[in-house]
Amino acid sequence: MAVKAIQAGQVWRNDEDGNNFLVTKVYTEVFTQYAMLRPANVRAPQAETIRLKVVKTEDGIALPGYTFTQESHDF
Repeated sequence: MAVKAIQAGQVWRNDEDGNNFLVTKVYTEVFTQYAMLRPANVRAPQAETIRLKVVKTEDGIALPGYTFTQESHDF
């Protein structure tokens, strides 16, 4: 699902296993934007983070393999 902006604090669901992930940081390297995610059910010091490349689509921007959950109220 594409959104207009990916921001820290958003919750995204992994399409494969259904686990929720929290966006902790969004940053740009040269011309590419990345989002850092951590599992939403794990405290920050113990959490392993995932770095994903943000993909631009006709509808907006998205995280490949993840669905934005806050619009669907499924989180």
